[in-house]
Amino acid sequence: MVIWNHPGVDVTGMVARCEKVAGTCEKLLGGEVYHYVTKFMMKPARIGGRHVWHQDYGYWYQYGNLFPNMMTTFVAIDNATKEMAVSRTILRLYMSLCFISPLRLTVLKYISIWTWVLKGSHKCGRIDHSSLDGQQCADMERVEEIAKQVPLEYVELERGDALFFHCNLLHCSSANTSPSRRWAFICVYNRADNNPVKAHYHPFYTPLEKVPNSAILECQDFTTMDGKWFNDPITDNIPTG
Repeated sequence: MVIWNHPGVDVTGMVARCEKVAGTCEKLLGGEVYHYVTKFMMKPARIGGRHVWHQDYGYWYQYGNLFPNMMTTFVAIDNATKEMAVSRTILRLYMSLCFISPLRLTVLKYISIWTWVLKGSHKCGRIDHSSLDGQQCADMERVEEIAKQVPLEYVELERGDALFFHCNLLHCSSANTSPSRRWAFICVYNRADNNPVKAHYHPFYTPLEKVPNSAILECQDFTTMDGKWFNDPITDNIPTG
């Protein structure tokens, strides 16, 4: 995973700054936003790791963001589809590894190789998290109870599709056991009036200069990395989630 804090002027910056992405987040969050972080997630074929059940705010709350006025835009670079029908036994084993309740088996027919969400779970507020293998894992007793009340949905995306979701949405992703890579471009936004109250390796409020959607195709800069402020996962002690 590659992580940077400012959008920059290259084509990836145009995506993060365009009206369709940043402007949509402003409408959904109800106010001015700034770019909090971008992640380029790369899951290699057959070996890409999993992410346990969590809320993004399970991380960001600890970084000094007092309010959950934050959200993510998840853009699929590769297709994220249901590719592999599996037996009930294999599915049960997979779900136990991903901390998914066997109670949900009756509604699932396929193994997920990308992302599952508990639809509407953001309304439950922030849930306690604990450290697990370098990630923040939501309180699974609470997740189990929430899963009895709201639908568990598989997020199926084609290349270029985007999922916009609130920072308190419960979600997880499986290891990529498929023969194809799974890459995604993830932009995170914080509302301008939710400036963190402590210094962290993600930025304080920085005004975002939005661009028209046409700037993405018009941009011919694919290499300028100046000003992006890349994070080092070792020296910055960044969790893997």
